[in-house]
Amino acid sequence: MFDTKIAIVVKEDLHTWQKLNVTAFLMSGIVGAAPEIIGQPYEDAAGNQYHSLTVQPVIVLAADAALLAKIHRRALERQVCTALYIEEMFSTGHDAANRAVFAEYGPESAKIVGIALREEKKQVDKITKGARMHP
Repeated sequence: MFDTKIAIVVKEDLHTWQKLNVTAFLMSGIVGAAPEIIGQPYEDAAGNQYHSLTVQPVIVLAADAALLAKIHRRALERQVCTALYIEEMFSTGHDAANRAVFAEYGPESAKIVGIALREEKKQVDKITKGARMHP
């Protein structure tokens, strides 16, 4: 049904609150890059209005630190733009601080705790190979 696939890969040994936080932040990056994936607002039987959701499913995967680094390298090699969350961002309190700490690290030194991408399905499968469905 969809030509593209949205995948979020989260470091498997994070605390639950961290996994949820990272997933939410990364999905906002995907939506920001592709606003066309947002559908129409929802309305319940009583006429109450609700926010729009994405029109396609999102797969959430788990990986260890080594595999996350490998997935990041694969995405860079294929020139696939991703949303990335690094460990140091947990210690900041706002967007400017997140971007400042993020800028201090390169691909080889970043402690990646989450990565998200939306790309053609086969490309996403190749990039995320080895990650497993999040339990």
